[in-house]
Amino acid sequence: MLHEFAHDIWLADGPEIIGAVGFAFPTRMAVIRTDRGLLIWSPIAPDDALMAQIAELGEVGFLLAPNTLHVTYLAQWAAAYPKAQIVGAPGVAAKCPDLPVTELSGASFGGWGPCLSHQLIHGNAIVLEAVLFHHASGTVIFTDLLQNMPKGWYKGWRAVVARLDKMVGMEPAVPRKFRMAFTDRNVARCDMSAVLSWPIQRVVMAHGTPVEADGGAFLRRAFSWLLR
Repeated sequence: MLHEFAHDIWLADGPEIIGAVGFAFPTRMAVIRTDRGLLIWSPIAPDDALMAQIAELGEVGFLLAPNTLHVTYLAQWAAAYPKAQIVGAPGVAAKCPDLPVTELSGASFGGWGPCLSHQLIHGNAIVLEAVLFHHASGTVIFTDLLQNMPKGWYKGWRAVVARLDKMVGMEPAVPRKFRMAFTDRNVARCDMSAVLSWPIQRVVMAHGTPVEADGGAFLRRAFSWLLR
């Protein structure tokens, strides 16, 4: 069910999905009110109750897949909202060839108006992620580059691997596998510096507890290994 996270931003947690070697991940999507309709970020499994809540908020104008790993339910949402513009990070169009995807570039995307900015984080061999920033609330939205699974989420050997990978901990972190996958740290550092130029107060991620204060300071800690 949707709950308000900040002014004009709502979050909804969905059912878990199973990733590589049986690792389960919680899912989360965001609904953001823009000047040109609602933006659905990283759509989760749809259901009637969720759709009814969205209908109360307004008309859906955009569906956003922020990286190629978050396209599982995109076609279902596109069918439910055929008038919505489908937007994706680079690579999403190839991953979803049956959908009319407009891919984000390094330049600003004017479709949803000035309320949002985005920054692509290049240089990673696993994922090219589009980080979103909502100006009015100071909220930055990551997808997979920051994670923090709930305490006790994994059991047995998966719990050990998750701890070593920094998927669990005191606060959200960049998992080690993603750190190791940054093959061009110079370009990634430049992209993250652009993110940190925003006046960030809050941080949302797909797989972890949101940070609701001092978001800029938190991000500098989380990415200190890259920024130095």
